[in-house]
Amino acid sequence: MGKKQQTAIIGGGAAGFFCAINLKEMCPQMGVTIFEGGTRVLRKVKVSGGGRCNCTNTFEDVSDLAQVYPRGHRLLKRLFNVFNYRDAYQWFEHHGVPLTVQADHCVFPAAQDSQVIIDCFLHEAHRHDIDIRTNHKINSLEELSNYDYIVITTGGITSPSTLHLPPSTHPCPSLFTFRIEDAALTALMGTVINQAQTMLPGTKLRAEGPLLITHWGMSGPAILKLSSYGARLLADSAYRHSLSINWTGEREQAVMDELTTLTIRHTQKQLSSVRPFGLPARLWNYLTEKSLQGRAHALWGSLNKKELNRLVNILTNDQYLIAGRAPFKDEFVTCGGVSLSDVYPTTLESRLQPHLYFAGEVLDIDGITGGFNFQAAWTTAYVVAQSISNDHSRQTVDNSHQSC
Repeated sequence: MGKKQQTAIIGGGAAGFFCAINLKEMCPQMGVTIFEGGTRVLRKVKVSGGGRCNCTNTFEDVSDLAQVYPRGHRLLKRLFNVFNYRDAYQWFEHHGVPLTVQADHCVFPAAQDSQVIIDCFLHEAHRHDIDIRTNHKINSLEELSNYDYIVITTGGITSPSTLHLPPSTHPCPSLFTFRIEDAALTALMGTVINQAQTMLPGTKLRAEGPLLITHWGMSGPAILKLSSYGARLLADSAYRHSLSINWTGEREQAVMDELTTLTIRHTQKQLSSVRPFGLPARLWNYLTEKSLQGRAHALWGSLNKKELNRLVNILTNDQYLIAGRAPFKDEFVTCGGVSLSDVYPTTLESRLQPHLYFAGEVLDIDGITGGFNFQAAWTTAYVVAQSISNDHSRQTVDNSHQSC
């Protein structure tokens, strides 16, 4: 009987564990070891989704993967033929983690607690005799020369160059909030706009969804999505860029029609007493003061055409300067990583080094908020597990033929 083959997985996060568990399910005779440089595994899973773990998405509103994956959508379209969001849903349910779907198509554990996913992974790792080594940082692939296969799942923050790998697309933060140095705006902290549109002027980059005003600037899905779309552009501009906000989510003519109607119906009412599009009172008062400068308490019927145009402009094209990312490290996703041209698209094996594979965020794949990044982790990890299992099977068959 030949020597038992061994796989080393560098990185004890979501992709690392998912790859390890699926590899053992496909190839029980394979020895699998997870190396984690930190003291704890699955740390990002624990804190993701506010501690609830938005583990995937139904993709019901997604007509093109480019909408939700600014980088890597073409590769994922191919890989979804192997393992997609439906497969992920079934996998978790089959492994004892009931899921629930929200109205926005985000998928969470029914327990609304990320710990159930961590417990599932640790249980399966123990059941399959997967060796987990924490506080064990791998600095060079030469340290793993005794392993037959190596999978790198180190996430996106650490550049693969630390392992002396070929150059990659330089990592930079994605999914971050914007710092806006405007005291009058940040005084509105806690205000939520349910359907705003955001845009980086001078580009075609835009996003929509809820927007939250914070004590440092702006957050919420409309901002996080835009930061993902513009991750590389914003990094190259040192996170200083103009920002346009449409507070209504409506077209300019629709906003003009609505305001004109209000001037007719509410002639003797003050602007502050009738808010268009259900805007929060504090935000509406801030915008009218910013636009009309001293006329914020005027009557609707007293507005002239020029003032109406100014109100329409500020509601649909309000301008700010992004002064940087939030003053703390709130980003959970990284743009950049191992270039997709350096891996085989069907196996995710390195084109430059045999039996070296990549899965998860270490690849130049990232998505917007909503469970899409975890889905990319599950998909790429599963594909790598299948690739190693298939290669092991081929070797086993070849060896048996040689011994006959």
